[in-house]
Amino acid sequence: MAVFEWIRFLLGAILLLCGLGIFLIEMIGVFRFKYVLNRMHAAAMGDTLGIGFSLMGLILMSGFNFTSLKLLLVIVFLWFSSPTSSHLIARLEVTTNEDEEKHYREISKEA
Repeated sequence: MAVFEWIRFLLGAILLLCGLGIFLIEMIGVFRFKYVLNRMHAAAMGDTLGIGFSLMGLILMSGFNFTSLKLLLVIVFLWFSSPTSSHLIARLEVTTNEDEEKHYREISKEA
């Protein structure tokens, strides 16, 4: 039984480290990108994937009990809410941007 607990702990630690690595990549992307939509995309993808990995690692570490069920519900809520809110913020940026010629280009209809 102790071997199973060690394997569960190591898998949880690996998932936590993967989540932390994704958060690090997200932070680098948010600070390096110049345009708002690129920054927002990096932040949204990093949040969804990083939080998913981190919470899955915590679920494995804590064992399968009521706490892990609550963490799973947090993952489900964040997977639904983060892309939706990012999409709404992106639409707001596109519709209110006054400098759209600087960031967008039109694809010619002749090609």
